[in-house]
Amino acid sequence: MAERGIAVIRPAQLARLLGSQRATEGADGAGTGDAAGTAGGAGVARKSGAASGSGPAGGSGFAGGRGRERARHTPAYQALADGIRVLVLEGRVPVGARLPAERELATALAVSRTTVATAFEALRAAGFLESRRGAGSWIAFPAGAPLPARGLGPLPPERAGQLIDLGYASLPAPEPWLTRAVRGATEALPPYALTHGDYPAGLPALRQTIAERYTARGVPTMPEQIMVTTGAMGATDAIISLFAPRGERVAVESPSYANILQLLRDAGARLVPVAMAEGTGGWDVARWRQVLREAVPRLAYVVADFHNPTGALADEESRRALTTAARAAGTVLLVDETMAELRLDADLDAPSAMPRPVCAFDPAGSTVITVGSASKAFWAGLRVGWVRAAPETIRRLVAARAYADLGTPVLEQLALNWLLTTGGWEEAVALRRAQAAANRAALVAAIRARLPDWEFTVPRGGLTLWVRAGGLSGSRIAAAGEEAGVRVPSGPRFGVDGAFEGYLRLPFTVAGSLAEEAADRLAHATALVRAGAGAHTAAQRGLIA
Repeated sequence: MAERGIAVIRPAQLARLLGSQRATEGADGAGTGDAAGTAGGAGVARKSGAASGSGPAGGSGFAGGRGRERARHTPAYQALADGIRVLVLEGRVPVGARLPAERELATALAVSRTTVATAFEALRAAGFLESRRGAGSWIAFPAGAPLPARGLGPLPPERAGQLIDLGYASLPAPEPWLTRAVRGATEALPPYALTHGDYPAGLPALRQTIAERYTARGVPTMPEQIMVTTGAMGATDAIISLFAPRGERVAVESPSYANILQLLRDAGARLVPVAMAEGTGGWDVARWRQVLREAVPRLAYVVADFHNPTGALADEESRRALTTAARAAGTVLLVDETMAELRLDADLDAPSAMPRPVCAFDPAGSTVITVGSASKAFWAGLRVGWVRAAPETIRRLVAARAYADLGTPVLEQLALNWLLTTGGWEEAVALRRAQAAANRAALVAAIRARLPDWEFTVPRGGLTLWVRAGGLSGSRIAAAGEEAGVRVPSGPRFGVDGAFEGYLRLPFTVAGSLAEEAADRLAHATALVRAGAGAHTAAQRGLIA
């Protein structure tokens, strides 16, 4: 029996999530499931006549356009059961979550109680629901199947041959630089082995090296402004714990990085989404000013350089303006720089072609806290990140670390320091850029050839392509992808309350013929969804780990 009571899904919340799925199918060929307040943040130009908006909060969105045509062939209870099953497979409704009572959900969806009761019975028969008289109903999962992940992580290595993994935006290590770095770290290790090995702020040598790199970028930085962490996620978690305790408002780009959104939800933050500008131009500064002025969030999380998932690059004036607005509102601006070195277009290599870092407009670090990492630019297996902030903020983060992980592994810090001080980092990152650029070209060509109705803007850097999936539900394509042999994250993972249902994120992690095969499998998954499959078909197969 599944554990009960870990979450309660309210009727209106479930109605919004289900409505966003159906809204993508409500327009003939170009529907979109953006939630209210996020239209225009898709990162692609809209087709003429495209519909926009999620289903109403109090309705299921089961009717409309293609949705009505399909409804004549699919019983309402089956459509409802399939919709809930997709939400479970995606991890957006967690296993163990308590569902609303049948009568309450029927009212929220504007359907009969019989429809809800029959849908619940279908879910129980498939192993997705458990119920007990007097205790209600809660989400379960079929016995023997791996639980769906709520965030995005890599497939276990043993499953690598079963699916093409487009769920994880990271590449294999750039050799021979990883091996050389580990050898260099081993040679530098003996003096540190004579100590207790705990460095809560990070190795002094690495803090000095990172500070010097910021100074070289035009932002004078002292080692006292740097804390080394266990990856960017470790850094972000520590900052959230310090600045946004449970119940605080946190402004986030819409869309935003899925794992950070889930981290914020788990921390009890009240998310305030702010739509991105059209295309890959970055932020809508006017909207940011309005949100900062009216919502007064304690913290704001942004990715200025090759945004995940859209690939957007914020210009220098936007960086200055957002920093000024955050300072005026008393909001701490948490800037994720993990993609900053992954510029892929050759002209961005020219001097001054890239905008200055956001922290250049707040060098003391009182408003802007910057997070960096070796994981995207070098290798995800090198779990070393860092924070740049005011010295007092660093002291507070270090003090709190005594109750978390105490410190980052010494050997990995030494390996990164070797890379940064020998020129190995520049060589490795150049290799990474060339690989990602070639993968980008292969993926873009394959998608354009096999799925010509999918829309996207090619980003100038980063590791991800943000795609509108031809008016279909991204969640259903992701679920059908399991049947087709490809793993891909859908748009709602990167939004709030069902936003971006009509989108998928595709990373630049496969090359050449594998990119073509991935596009073929995505085309097959899309065909399954167009034929009315998706949740029901994919539920019979292995699920995303």
